[in-house]
Amino acid sequence: MTPRDYFPHRGDRTFAVSHYDLVLGYDVASNHLRGKAALVAEAVVDLRVLRLDLSGLRVTKVTIDGAAVAFTTRPQHLVVRPRRPLKAGVAFRLVVTYGGQPRPVPDGDDECGWEELHDGVLVAGQTNGAPSWFPCNDRPDDKATFRMELTAPNDYHVVANGICTGRYRSASRTTWVYEQHEPMSTYLATVQIGRYVERQVAGSPVPMTAVLPDRLTRRYDEAFGRQPEMMAFFSRLFGPYPFAAYTVVITEDALEIPLEAQGMSTFGSNFLTSDWGNVRLVAHELSHQWFGNAV
Repeated sequence: MTPRDYFPHRGDRTFAVSHYDLVLGYDVASNHLRGKAALVAEAVVDLRVLRLDLSGLRVTKVTIDGAAVAFTTRPQHLVVRPRRPLKAGVAFRLVVTYGGQPRPVPDGDDECGWEELHDGVLVAGQTNGAPSWFPCNDRPDDKATFRMELTAPNDYHVVANGICTGRYRSASRTTWVYEQHEPMSTYLATVQIGRYVERQVAGSPVPMTAVLPDRLTRRYDEAFGRQPEMMAFFSRLFGPYPFAAYTVVITEDALEIPLEAQGMSTFGSNFLTSDWGNVRLVAHELSHQWFGNAV
């Protein structure tokens, strides 16, 4: 079966995206997100209409190659009507200005995507949660590079996929910039926001970082202390680690299950024990970087 068989109303095969540039501002207290998403894309066929996946957020402006265009919003989609047909094989730049209070997207009996924590945010995009926070062509086979810039209050730490290439602090807010150069499926894009500290993990053959509440750092090694060993073992077994670095985020909240994204995994504080069931999950989520995320 293809992704289209599982999610027939997601994604659009008439165009392909090669890059997402997301500029976001977020207020934790009100769960209010302001965004501008610039998509570099190419038409696969001549296009008079194109459809993006976007759930529950209000769009205020859409441009294609700098010119404003007509659009309509539906509960799960943004429908864009170019001024003139977009020719097959020709690249274009589509910019969407939007905002609102992001919510998880229904996924059968569950939900996925943007999720408020007790004091912060996590994004668990599998399987169809990406449209909860940015307009996208939500097809797992339409991989693209990403640049994500997110501004949040100073006392929060922001993590996203890729490498942090900038961090700019003002009187009350800090802007974080992350770049994911390896092409990524939309459902693997993530943002994590919390009152975290960052800890570099020694001994790994690949740059490895732990991001977690300061009070939990003394317990980190109980479940995660063998990650460098796991990384070395998997690299010998499966081949070189496919991304530039690996980050583990541990939330203050307890979480039902951990979940990996590209170059990153997220665990709840309840997984900070040396119980084999938890240590096994640490290895399991790391292994997905080869099996799942790098496919």
